[in-house]
Amino acid sequence: MKKIVVGLGNPGSRYEMTRHNMGWLVLDRLADRAGSSGRSRARDGAATMRGRIGDSELILVKPTTYMNLSGTAVRKVLVRERAPLGDLLIVVDDMALSFGRLRIRERGSAGGHNGLRSIIGELGTEDFARLRVGIGSPSRAAVEHVLGDFAHAEQGHLDVILTAAADAIELWAIEGARVAANRWNAWQLDIDTALETAPPATTSAVLKPDAEGIVRTPTGWRRLLRGTLGGRGKDEAR
Repeated sequence: MKKIVVGLGNPGSRYEMTRHNMGWLVLDRLADRAGSSGRSRARDGAATMRGRIGDSELILVKPTTYMNLSGTAVRKVLVRERAPLGDLLIVVDDMALSFGRLRIRERGSAGGHNGLRSIIGELGTEDFARLRVGIGSPSRAAVEHVLGDFAHAEQGHLDVILTAAADAIELWAIEGARVAANRWNAWQLDIDTALETAPPATTSAVLKPDAEGIVRTPTGWRRLLRGTLGGRGKDEAR
């Protein structure tokens, strides 16, 4: 079984830890779990990495065309992998959700998100699953908010949020969008007891590093020498 997970973001060190790159951060966490080697392949405007979750082969994709042109890379990977829309999940940031909230949907509009708008335009349909990860509403201009770095207080809770999002994606890959939505759409970050409020991961617990150097920690699967997806591009705001 093959599943394609696309995380939306912008290339370049300038955008690495901005709120608009939440999709890329989630994919990094998922890559740690999926047994990836840390090496990504650049092709058709995207950095692509392969791994496995249970019986599913995961194709993890970071479009490197900047947010507004994400759809081109998504269309090309679907054609290349001969994958139906039902095997596609898009991971995006969402200002309409409070920080850390998760929303899984089987279909839907762009909701003002330029990356989703590009994908819908390229595919000619809204019928694909998406995981929205809340980044909170802006207290300033929307562009400044999404392209701004996470606040110090937010950075302290990112680990828990990324773990929850990766768990939700695992469940989507195994059980589908409806099951994942029923379990995760009600979840929310508890600032004081975030670790205790997160549902258990869908993967089996591991108490020591395996042959690939991956170990289970209280906040998710960790590779001892962590690799990340994607490369660097010129600094250009989109």
